[in-house]
Amino acid sequence: MLDIEERNQTSIREFILLGLGNLPELQLFLFWFFLVIYLMTITGNLLIFLLVVADQHLHTPMYFFLGNLSCLDTCYSSISLPKMLANLLTGKRTITLSGCLAQYHFFSLCGSIETYLLAAMSYDRYLAICRPLLYASIMNRKFCFRLMAGTGINSLIVNIILAAFLAQLSFCGPNVIDHYFCDLHPLMKLSCTDRSFFEIFAFCGAIIFTVPPFLLTIISYISIIATIIKMQSTTGRQKAFSTCSSHLLVVCLFYGTLIIVYALPETPSLRHLNKIFSIFYTVMTPLVNPLIYTLRNKEIHKAVRRLLNKVIIFGMCHLKLSISF
Repeated sequence: MLDIEERNQTSIREFILLGLGNLPELQLFLFWFFLVIYLMTITGNLLIFLLVVADQHLHTPMYFFLGNLSCLDTCYSSISLPKMLANLLTGKRTITLSGCLAQYHFFSLCGSIETYLLAAMSYDRYLAICRPLLYASIMNRKFCFRLMAGTGINSLIVNIILAAFLAQLSFCGPNVIDHYFCDLHPLMKLSCTDRSFFEIFAFCGAIIFTVPPFLLTIISYISIIATIIKMQSTTGRQKAFSTCSSHLLVVCLFYGTLIIVYALPETPSLRHLNKIFSIFYTVMTPLVNPLIYTLRNKEIHKAVRRLLNKVIIFGMCHLKLSISF
């Protein structure tokens, strides 16, 4: 009997992702829709990352963090969207147990880093607007690199431990995940072993990687808004607001949808609503980030023009050389 129970507990080696619903007539439309979004996301974020790396004028703390955010959003969207696109195209909705655990691990890792990265960006804007005399001495290159390295290492350690605990869970049926990617709560529901300790650790990890960065972001922007209101110059207020409004919009979009998804109760009527809001922070936020930061950012516009000029000059030189030969 013990052998039969052990075989039953380890019999599930793959899960079925239900995706956004069982609507065969919409599968092809959804495939092209999300494919366009994915290509736009990758193109926009990689363009910002390359501009920040290649253009000397953008080698400042603000654009250093922006480049890291673009790189992170590229990875973030690449974790769930390719598998979702493959499922929509082929109709095959299965994912292996190891693939599901890996998908959640990298998703959680990117999410953990992004919360502290957004907090670092808000702190950068706080120093630039509220403490301009201290900005250069605090926000130097060494501090920025240490901040990103510390965030990445701490997130990696916590998520490796979380993934190790998750790998110890047994899944003995059912194997249907009512989502389009492997999220933590649907996975824990399918486990047939005691997960109380794992839930406590996951809850503590969620607190560590959401509450402190969220509070730091809120406090930074309260100070920024108070400083902007006190400014005498209208031009100064407009310039200060324009430098932080884009980031504030990104923060509201990211945390707003995140809180809605994980704060709403798990009921059948709200399950589809949770999936829709999950699309906002897993799919739409990485797409919107480069649009928000580039539409009103004059430095990015100048960097794009400089890059285009270099490309045109390089092309003309190459054409002249080919003609001369």
